[in-house]
Amino acid sequence: MLIIGPPGAGKGTQAERVARFYDIPAISTGDIFRANVAEGTPLGLQAKDYIDRGAYVPDELTNALVLDRLGQDDVANGFLLDGFPRTLAQVSTLDECLEQSDSGLDVVVQLAVEPEEVVRRLLKRSADQGRSDDTEDVIRHRLAVYQEQTHPLIAVYAERGLLLSVDAQGPMETVTQRIHDALDGAVLRGSGAASAE
Repeated sequence: MLIIGPPGAGKGTQAERVARFYDIPAISTGDIFRANVAEGTPLGLQAKDYIDRGAYVPDELTNALVLDRLGQDDVANGFLLDGFPRTLAQVSTLDECLEQSDSGLDVVVQLAVEPEEVVRRLLKRSADQGRSDDTEDVIRHRLAVYQEQTHPLIAVYAERGLLLSVDAQGPMETVTQRIHDALDGAVLRGSGAASAE
């Protein structure tokens, strides 16, 4: 499973809740990067520069970490990816990795949220957590980068019949329920494509 959406859509929160429900690991590139930044690793120092500017960490830095994680034993019964792939090139990398392990994505959950709601959420998070990557200018830049580089993935996964679009505005519990309802509906119809907007 892959969860996709703009920064501030609630991907990390929902990924943890959904992964816990299905008893599968949530694999978050953001968490991997932040852990490396906190530990001051060479990768973390490289990643911090990109993160602070609101830019994507380059594919070659991201791919190695994610592919290594997907090779670990606990993903044998499933996984939920949060924050990868973010570019069309990363889609190809993920496809190749899954093909080599004779597996594939079952569903892609898109969290849909209005841009101004994203700005509001991330400014609040910045005030609450003091995150250096959450100034308004950087937030709007991140949204522009998302629109340019990641939003095209939605069409790719829709064409493959894997996309579930879920309204991500509203209380956290309500959004989680919408995701569960969408996943249940897709399974009942035997199809990977549905909408819960």
